[in-house]
Amino acid sequence: MSADNSEGNVSVSLRNLLNSIQCVRDRVRDGESNESDGAFNLSNFWDTLNQAVKTVSQEATKFSLAFSKAPLPSQQDGEKLSESIMKSILTLSTVYYWLPKSQGVSLRRQVRDATVEVLEGVVQLLEVILSTPLQSLTQEQLTTTGTVWSACDQFAQLPQDNKAAVLVVLFDHIGVVKDAIEEIEQALSEPQDPFNDVLSDDEEGEEPRGNQDTYWSEKDRRVIGPCQGLIKASAACLRKLTSAVKANGDVTTNQNLAQLDDLADITKDISPGVDDLALCLYPPMDYNGVEDNVSKLAALLKKVLEIIR
Repeated sequence: MSADNSEGNVSVSLRNLLNSIQCVRDRVRDGESNESDGAFNLSNFWDTLNQAVKTVSQEATKFSLAFSKAPLPSQQDGEKLSESIMKSILTLSTVYYWLPKSQGVSLRRQVRDATVEVLEGVVQLLEVILSTPLQSLTQEQLTTTGTVWSACDQFAQLPQDNKAAVLVVLFDHIGVVKDAIEEIEQALSEPQDPFNDVLSDDEEGEEPRGNQDTYWSEKDRRVIGPCQGLIKASAACLRKLTSAVKANGDVTTNQNLAQLDDLADITKDISPGVDDLALCLYPPMDYNGVEDNVSKLAALLKKVLEIIR
C-alpha cells in the first residue's frame, strides 16, 4: 500500500472518530442526567469520574504522540488507538450521566461544563491532527494537547457538592460586581475632560472642539453617586448571601439542595443587572436607561433580601 493510500485511510478513520466524539460532546452538552431511584453515593461518583478523566488525558496523550512522528500507526494500530480513546470518552460521558439533578442543578451544571470542555479539547486535538501534515508535531498540536490536559486537571478544583457549587456561582457574581465598582471609581478619578490637557490645533477664532460626549457633566456626576450606592448594595447583598450559604447551607435533603439552587438562580441576574446599569452611566449618559436599570436592580435586590432574611 502506498504512503498516500495509507494516509488517506488514516484520515478517514480520524474523521470518523472525530464525528463520533462530536456527537458525544453534543449529547452531554444538551442531554439530561439519569434520575437516581435510590441513595446516590457522591463520593463514589467523584472517585470514578476522576479516574475516567485521568484515562481520557492519558489516551489523548498517546494519540497525539502516535501521530506526531513517522511512521504513522498501521491501520490495525490506528484502529486500536481510536477504539481506546473512544472507550475513554464514552466512559467519561457515562459517569457524568450518573450524577442526578437531585444532587443539585448547580453542581451538575458545573460538572457538565467541565466534561464538555474535556470533550471539546479532544475534538480540537483531532481537528488539528487532521488539518496539519501527518507524521509531524506542530506547535498547534502541542498546544491543543496541553488544552486537553488543562481541562482534565480542572476536575480536581470542581466543587464536591451543591453547597460548594452555589458558593462558586456567588463568588463569580461578587467578582463581576466588584470589577464594575472599581471601573466606575477609576473613571470618576480621571479628569472631567480627557482632552483638556491637549494643545488645541484649532485656528484662532474658531469654535473649540466639541467633546462633551466623552466626559461626565456635573449633572451626570450627581446621578452617578446614588447609582454607585446601589451597585455597592448589590455587592453587599451578595456577600451577605454568601455568608448565609457558608453558615447554613445544607445538602442532606432534596429540599435543601433545591433551596440552594433557588438562591443561585435568583442571584444570576444581579451581575448582568449591574453591568447594564454601569454601561448606561458612561458618557454620553443614557438617563432613561439609568432609570430603567435602577428600578430593575432595586427590585431584584429587594427580592433577594426577602428570601435571605
